[in-house]
Amino acid sequence: MHTRLKQLIGAGASMLMAFMLIIEAQAQTNFITVASTTSTEQSGLFNYILPIYKAKTGMEVRVIAQGTGQALKTGERGDADVVFVHDTAAEEKFVAAGFGIGRREVMYNDFVVVGPKTDPAGIRNMKDVSAGLKKIATSKSLFASRGDDSGTHKTELRLWKAAGIDVKAASGKWYRETGSGMGATLNTAAGLNAYTLTDRGTWLSFKNRGDLVILLEGDQRLFNQYGVMLVNPAKHPHVKKTMGQAFIDWITSSEGQKTITDFKINGEQLFFPNAKRP
Repeated sequence: MHTRLKQLIGAGASMLMAFMLIIEAQAQTNFITVASTTSTEQSGLFNYILPIYKAKTGMEVRVIAQGTGQALKTGERGDADVVFVHDTAAEEKFVAAGFGIGRREVMYNDFVVVGPKTDPAGIRNMKDVSAGLKKIATSKSLFASRGDDSGTHKTELRLWKAAGIDVKAASGKWYRETGSGMGATLNTAAGLNAYTLTDRGTWLSFKNRGDLVILLEGDQRLFNQYGVMLVNPAKHPHVKKTMGQAFIDWITSSEGQKTITDFKINGEQLFFPNAKRP
């Protein structure tokens, strides 16, 4: 009888241990990895919306915050389940190459040119970004570039090209490349009293502004669209297709879009939802 009791206790302990291992395994796998931009993280957007999503679904979203170019490369390698970035041309190329599927637009805001209050280039209140950049280049006023292959950096380079300015020739002179995210580049611009291009979301959440102010905004070429897509499970079978798609469906749903709308700093909305569901 004593032996039988010990056997039952032992079996019960084994079952409990097995159950605990199952629970632990589920906890370790009940998450997805999203490769995204520094702007979505540094603006505080993810800190606001992801706890809401986890409370609703029980799913954790782990974010790798990089420049858009690096985030897309992370997706290419299969090191993320979802990519959430802001360079439409690069995103479409990513999908066309078979690395991503089902791209959807999620939200937008805009870019602004910030610079010192003294405005040595004289671009204050200008609406033509090409004309403003030409004045910065002509006056050789300091300009801090991210220089990191991010969506912001790619937009900036397109704007310089449209303005007819060869920034490669000015690199290390009045044109300074930080190789860093938006927050670090804003810190550099503040320290140097330099101009820079920033997404409005990061700017609104940025505290160390120094003498920097918004000097140029409103040009339609400063429009900043964000898109989201699933990393192609046909290329990377380990991609968590169901959970990744569930996150994409939620963030482009009316509920997810309202959550984006509700994210504000000092009463000011940072991102504007414009999802187009299939």
